[in-house]
Amino acid sequence: MRDAVIVEAVRTPMGKGKPNGALAHVHPVELLAHTLRTLVERSGVDPALIDDVIGGTVDQVGEQAMNTTRYALLSAGFPETVPATTVDRQCGSSQQAVHFAAQGVISGAYDLVVACGVESMSRVPMWSNVPPGKDPFGPGVAERYPEGLVPQGISAELIAAKWSIAREQMDAFAVSSHLKAAEAWEKGLFDAEVAPLEGVVRDECVRPSSTAETLAGLRSAYYDPAFAERFPQIEWNVTAGNASPVNDGASAVLITSSETAARLGLRPLARLHSFAVTGSDPMLMLTGVIPATEKVLRRASLTLDDIDLFEVNEAFSSVVLAWQQETGADLDKVNAHGGAIAIGHPLGASGTRLTTTLVHAMRERGARYALQTMCEAGGLANAMVLEGV
Repeated sequence: MRDAVIVEAVRTPMGKGKPNGALAHVHPVELLAHTLRTLVERSGVDPALIDDVIGGTVDQVGEQAMNTTRYALLSAGFPETVPATTVDRQCGSSQQAVHFAAQGVISGAYDLVVACGVESMSRVPMWSNVPPGKDPFGPGVAERYPEGLVPQGISAELIAAKWSIAREQMDAFAVSSHLKAAEAWEKGLFDAEVAPLEGVVRDECVRPSSTAETLAGLRSAYYDPAFAERFPQIEWNVTAGNASPVNDGASAVLITSSETAARLGLRPLARLHSFAVTGSDPMLMLTGVIPATEKVLRRASLTLDDIDLFEVNEAFSSVVLAWQQETGADLDKVNAHGGAIAIGHPLGASGTRLTTTLVHAMRERGARYALQTMCEAGGLANAMVLEGV
């Protein structure tokens, strides 16, 4: 049976997703083109050999409309014969691209494929794809959930309440993310994965000076009187400090089989071992990482103790801490080089950003197995197990 291996993985530095962000002047097509160009330059692969490019983007509107991935590869100088598609599984879009790419290689549909993602949240803000006054859910969903669904920030608050996660715990986790990311930068651990762009060389949101005392002074980010009345259990402890920022960035990984890698003289970084995707309660929409972790471990015939490193997307501190409570995972193994709270969360790019950071961390730490999982809007989650080679 064919396998699937990652042979190169790169990302841009992550800029603030605001008009004054370091990458706000860069068109999203060019953000992604930069990673695609760097990917083939660093690997030495002839882009004409690439069978497909699968990209994730969440807000597919405006400058991110019309199959952004296709125009990114054209801007990157790939031959016109290389096809592309853009997928949307919300925050897990580019992790889903990895799943699709690897499954295509394993099945024999592809020999060489790119999974990637991009989001420019400064130029295409979140929810830009839902015009004012429009309902993206429809009457059937309204009938099924008559009290109404809630935004992600409210879900994060409901998770904190359900798992009794205190403000101090969430803030401490956020501080740890910043400190780990800052240390990784200082030690040069991101050098192999980051492709500097137009003078931007580091992630813009990492704050080495972050402290629990500083975060304790921040106000609730999502307080709403109507939701407070509806959910009296919420303590309103989710803040901008213990949640991920909005960001601009792109990332990409090159996937092939071990056989093709050997033929082309490529060095595998990790083997894509097992995959899972699951749905969960859309009201607590961010808890899917819990059953997804269980499901992918079962498919991999592994236990939690077999996993040396975890990447769990830090959409909110409460998400990762609830996952940890349920799984019993060792937090020292989680997001070893910091997570999205520090590095950033450019929606469609985050899946392959996590994968990029994870495969380089696996090699640096000599990990045998690693697990990546992401929560996604609507009550979804992706999970996969990677194996060191």
